[in-house]
Amino acid sequence: MLFWILVAALTAALAVILLYPLLRGAKAADNIRAGEAAVYRDQLRELDRDLDGGLITPEEADYARAEIGRRLIAVSAEEPAETPKPARHHRFTEAFVLLVLPVLGLCLYLTTGRPDLPSQPLEARLENPGNDVAVLITKAERHLAEKPDDGKGWDVLAPIYFRTMRVNDAQVAYRNAIRLLGPSPVRLDGLAETLMAVSDGVVTEEARQVLEQSLTLQPDNPRARFYIALSMEQAGRPDEARQAFEALAKQSPSDAPWLPLVNQHITMNGGAPAGANPAAPGANPSAPGNPTQQDVAAAENMSAGDRQQMIRGMVESLDAKLSEDPNNFEGWVRLVRSYAVLNDKDRAAGALKRGLAAFPPPGEEGRQLLALARELGIATEEATQ
Repeated sequence: MLFWILVAALTAALAVILLYPLLRGAKAADNIRAGEAAVYRDQLRELDRDLDGGLITPEEADYARAEIGRRLIAVSAEEPAETPKPARHHRFTEAFVLLVLPVLGLCLYLTTGRPDLPSQPLEARLENPGNDVAVLITKAERHLAEKPDDGKGWDVLAPIYFRTMRVNDAQVAYRNAIRLLGPSPVRLDGLAETLMAVSDGVVTEEARQVLEQSLTLQPDNPRARFYIALSMEQAGRPDEARQAFEALAKQSPSDAPWLPLVNQHITMNGGAPAGANPAAPGANPSAPGNPTQQDVAAAENMSAGDRQQMIRGMVESLDAKLSEDPNNFEGWVRLVRSYAVLNDKDRAAGALKRGLAAFPPPGEEGRQLLALARELGIATEEATQ
């Protein structure tokens, strides 16, 4: 009983709060005009006192009195002869607040809000999941637990797992879909992306093999070709990466949504973007810091350890050259990416900050550096301070 008394008191208080502005609205304009008239009358009296005290001359008093009198007459002319009646729409609103809202609230409470109503079980929610992704996933998982050989179910669930950041579950779902339904470019590309997500964006050897299998099924698959070119870039083979990105750019339509990103990687690896002037700044393969053909050839014959040591030496050499000549946008891009590939995020962040000092973010080069940092997972807050 106490609960209902409290609800009734809260409802009455809310109704009073909502109705108070409506009840006083008819008098608001009259109160404002009356206040203005009182102010002008006080000004007239103050004017007489200033004249008697010799603070103003009679001419100044006449001018001021005329102006104040004009304003007073204007305000007085607007005053209504009698208090207006409340408008009809106010009465309707009052009736709505007092009667309809409580009735609607009570009906809604009786149908869905009573504490004695039974809770909706999971089975009922699974029957009508609506747009609830979590319920959709639960429904699909229950179905696959009963029928694990339903390849179409795994095929549908895999991208949902990936979009909801359940990368390991997505990897399992893609593998089951491939096993049951056979490989397809979409499934193989999805599996490769889950493998890269687990390895923090690095195209692993397994991911590369999956992508190559995808290319055997669809040779012009732009997603697989992009990731394979990216694997060459991450492996410190910029010349091969540039050629792979350039080949992808040539096969892509001029309005392809991935073409700007492909052109960005072409520039990073010392090439000219598709449709750009090869002599444009930033597209010169012999720009400071780019590896020579001899460097690439020598790296091919080295062991993994020696190649890694050579790459670190090249990165440090590039760092020193940029300290002497910071006006090399391509060099900053390469340096930031190189430190990120070497998993040295602190030096990558430091290189980003120095690069932004030479190419501030308001410019196109600065925005490209920030976009690269976000792609590589490098914090940009300190670099922009």
